[in-house]
Amino acid sequence: MLRALAVDDERPSLEELLYLLNADPRIGSAEGAGDATEALRRINRALESGPGGPEAIDVVFLDIHMPGLDGLDLARLLGGFAQPPLVVFVTAHEGFAVQAFDLKAVDYVLKPVRRERLAEAVRRAAQLRDTTPLIPVHEPDPDHMSVELGGVTRFVAVEDITHVEAHGDYARLHTAQGSHLVRIPLSTLEERWRSRGFVRIHRRHLVALRHIGELRLDAGTVSVLVDSVELQVSRRHARQLRDLLLRRTTS
Repeated sequence: MLRALAVDDERPSLEELLYLLNADPRIGSAEGAGDATEALRRINRALESGPGGPEAIDVVFLDIHMPGLDGLDLARLLGGFAQPPLVVFVTAHEGFAVQAFDLKAVDYVLKPVRRERLAEAVRRAAQLRDTTPLIPVHEPDPDHMSVELGGVTRFVAVEDITHVEAHGDYARLHTAQGSHLVRIPLSTLEERWRSRGFVRIHRRHLVALRHIGELRLDAGTVSVLVDSVELQVSRRHARQLRDLLLRRTTS
């Protein structure tokens, strides 16, 4: 039987979806989350408990338009997991179907949700869960970060990353071509990339020294220009950053 997580920021829609899921005999359990951040916390706990653990999640029934991370963002993140749950989009908007299936969604169910249509999505998820082999976990490549773009895993060179922004247990990698949200804390990247010229300038930002174009001082505040983006430097990190930049220019 499937263990499901329904994600929707509108409480009536979430309760209706949970009611329909719990009425399906193929659903062993169904829980709800009011936004993508809460859903990520639950999915992380489920992954830590293992495939057969008490909090395991087989399939996520996911709304698209939500505050903060939206449903497409969450699906992209899940696509980067070694053993992601299946995803079924449940939305009032028809215009995202192509993106949803590019992200390898099992199904795309439109609101208002009909019992028969949801049952078909559950059937597809159950069939896939029973036939999908486990994917082995590979060691990370130290020179690249894997990211999800349109359902395709791509690799971003670490040397192309200009700065990194913290998002809780996630981080947004910024390059000249765009940005990518990955499932890794900023503190882990700080430790991993310290020897590669990355330095913490703020509790929310990690920057590559080679991409800093300017150091600015204005009325006691310090900031840096990184690939045309101005980032504030906290007081606790300002002295270390100035020293590092000075050594770089004199070496």
